[in-house]
Amino acid sequence: MSEELKQDPGFGSSLALLDALGIGPVWVRRELAVEEVQAAHAQVPAQDSVAAVPAAAVEAPQVIAPEPVVAEAKLPVAAPVAQPTIPAARPAPAAPARTRAPSEEEGGPPSWLDEMDFGTALEPMLIPDGDDEEDAPAVDPLIARIKTMDWPQLKQQVSECRRCGLCEGRKNTVFGVGDEKAKWLFIGEGPGRNEDQQGEPFVGPAGKLLDNMLLSMGVKRGENAYIANIVKCRPTDDNGRDRPPSPQEVASCLPYLQRQIELIQPTVLVALGKTAAISLLGMDPATPVSRLRGTVHRYQDLPLVVTYHPAYLLRTLTDKSKAWADLCLAMSTYASQAR
Repeated sequence: MSEELKQDPGFGSSLALLDALGIGPVWVRRELAVEEVQAAHAQVPAQDSVAAVPAAAVEAPQVIAPEPVVAEAKLPVAAPVAQPTIPAARPAPAAPARTRAPSEEEGGPPSWLDEMDFGTALEPMLIPDGDDEEDAPAVDPLIARIKTMDWPQLKQQVSECRRCGLCEGRKNTVFGVGDEKAKWLFIGEGPGRNEDQQGEPFVGPAGKLLDNMLLSMGVKRGENAYIANIVKCRPTDDNGRDRPPSPQEVASCLPYLQRQIELIQPTVLVALGKTAAISLLGMDPATPVSRLRGTVHRYQDLPLVVTYHPAYLLRTLTDKSKAWADLCLAMSTYASQAR
């Protein structure tokens, strides 16, 4: 081995690393053994009787590096696949027991809701396939004609109307009264007993209170004011008492009022009572008047103010001040529309 290799600083560390791994080169180990033997002979004196053994005759021990042991690779064993479990079908929940619905006196819905055909009302709307005219829903030809009628034609049609069952018990139809070009349109619920007998809206005690309300606003019946109802015939129960009209009765009669509004072109509408308000605004029948007051609603781009019905105010005198506040809101709305 050369002296330069021995003096290399990385030689010792490299040799130690190879020895630790068991793969040290044989030629390095053999040369180291020969050098050790030569060094030993150099130290023996020449007169020694023992014959010197020539360095060439000494054979260095042969060191065989151990073969590296390679661990046998084992193939991974696949884990067993869990079979999905199918949950058992849950039993259908038992139908809740039917209980008696609370009556109107107990805080339940109004009694006239019982007359509605909910089965028909909840049927899904069927959309016809294609453009076949035979599959299109039928259009009431009378409603189409009502939209083109003038005042005389409309009054004649109302007097002969038999679109709902209210015609069976009426004495007179109540078309409406007032200025046909009025800026104010007051809409009530339906005729009562006095109105049915005389054929004019608001002619009883409630009518006198309404006239006083109009005077406080600077208008009066027949001058810049028109008075009408949602239905044109008197609704009564089995005992002959007044009742609110049913949704079917409102739907049958509302085209007449809609045509009146188109002919009058009022500036402001005032709904007198809940029936008039929810019919014009298309709201839930259970909505109270207290939730509709104090707001300017819109009906076909026309401002609409809701207040109490005069008949209600006769029974609840403490709410007259609230009705006056509603009329003040209507007058301020009217003033803003006139600008």
